[in-house]
Amino acid sequence: MKYVLLILLVCVATFIGYVFSKKYRTRANFFQALLYLCQKFDIEINFSRERLKNIFESLDEKNKNNLKGIDKNFISFIDKEVSLEKENLFKGITFLKEDEKDLIYTFFKSLGRSDVDSQSKEIKNFQSRFETLVTQTNAENKKYGSLSIKLGVIAGLLLVVIFI
Repeated sequence: MKYVLLILLVCVATFIGYVFSKKYRTRANFFQALLYLCQKFDIEINFSRERLKNIFESLDEKNKNNLKGIDKNFISFIDKEVSLEKENLFKGITFLKEDEKDLIYTFFKSLGRSDVDSQSKEIKNFQSRFETLVTQTNAENKKYGSLSIKLGVIAGLLLVVIFI
């Protein structure tokens, strides 16, 4: 019975490490999908002059999942179901820092507010900012994501040694 509890303790500590690593992976995937969205906006607005709602709806499922519902929240603003407030846009998103939320909110707030040329310049400006965040979050994911799992395993083994 004692060994079963010790194995369970190691599993719980490893699971906690996995949960922490998932946060870093989620952030990296989110900003990668946001960068893809910027690139898609730039192309669609300049060449096909497609409407914002149609651009969001034409995203593939992988990017929609990685955006964690921010696309649906913005579409509900476009459909005039809710106002474009920070709380409405980031409903259910807890893994972003406050300054990242401010940047993303400013990006979505500026969409569709100007002529095509100005809009394209704004999108390219945000795209360069998002590229920096993608690089940063990928580095964090690489550094801390695997480290969290390893620390979870080590903490579990350390607890086993202490209890034996």
